[in-house]
Amino acid sequence: MSTTTRTLLAAGAALAVGGTLAIAPSSASSTSYVALGDSFSAGTGTYLRTDSCYRSPRGYPELIARAKGLDLDYQACSGAQTADVLADQLGTLGAGTGHVSMTIGGNDVGFADVITACALPGWLSDCDGEIDDSLAVLRTELPGRLDEVYGEIADRAPNAAVAIAGYPYLFNGRDCSLLTFFSRAEMTRLNDGTAELDQLIADRSAASGFTFVEVRDDFAGHAVCDRQPWVNNLSLPIDESFHPNRAGNQGYAAAIAPSLVGSPMPVSRTATTQASPVPDLRAQADAVLDLRLDSKANLRQAKEAGLRPGEVRRAVAKLRSSDEQVVRAGLVDLQALDAKVTDD
Repeated sequence: MSTTTRTLLAAGAALAVGGTLAIAPSSASSTSYVALGDSFSAGTGTYLRTDSCYRSPRGYPELIARAKGLDLDYQACSGAQTADVLADQLGTLGAGTGHVSMTIGGNDVGFADVITACALPGWLSDCDGEIDDSLAVLRTELPGRLDEVYGEIADRAPNAAVAIAGYPYLFNGRDCSLLTFFSRAEMTRLNDGTAELDQLIADRSAASGFTFVEVRDDFAGHAVCDRQPWVNNLSLPIDESFHPNRAGNQGYAAAIAPSLVGSPMPVSRTATTQASPVPDLRAQADAVLDLRLDSKANLRQAKEAGLRPGEVRRAVAKLRSSDEQVVRAGLVDLQALDAKVTDD
């Protein structure tokens, strides 16, 4: 059952016995809303950047603020870690702040570096090593960092309803892009890491008296490569990749609003559509050529991984062809070579 559904059921039960939603009385009437956090709160993935922090008008904080008549102070910033929230985002919090939302923690554990490493061909990257390093930070350093951020929010905005959201699973076990080389095992580990990160965020936010909003159930069936994805695949500009798109931000808004303001988002009668620019075949081939898979150093790594260097050379040579069918065949060949390495 999704967080949205659980919250609505709980709200209905409370109202049936004459109760009210558990939002502090002093904050219930306040329209002050401060949105903190990282790129998942800044709306990265919606292709509507407004400044260096992104802060999209299609990001979930804007969607909630418009639907609920809140005065939004948009502090969330793409790339932010817990230290950035402490240094740059908390200045406007106060006793009059009624609502606070946030996603944070992904960048502390190296979200971008891990995704980048795991997207490379298996013979060129150490995806498992990157994941292991990420989990080490998650288990040893991140708990204290989250406690510090949550403590500051509680001290500065004592009357606010605070909703801390988690992160969705990005993958469904299938890599449908010719530009990325995720194995099934790698995608499983990445999703498992997301679940562990979410559990930590849930535990530490609850310890601070905040509401944790779990979104993995809401995003079920909408991962990268699903028929109706709420998360962008590798796309251009590159920073839009592997972030919630406009439909995904609507999903976040629907999940967060009940905990933040005590009522659900209005049902949209218009389907959210979004063109996610994907590089054309020539651009995809050029991007793979930029990896220099046929260089001496990279061919040496391919051989050490059990591949025949000649196979790599022939696949890469196809990418230089002017015939689109040959280029596509080269990209497919490289996917097959990656599978040989990662399936062993």
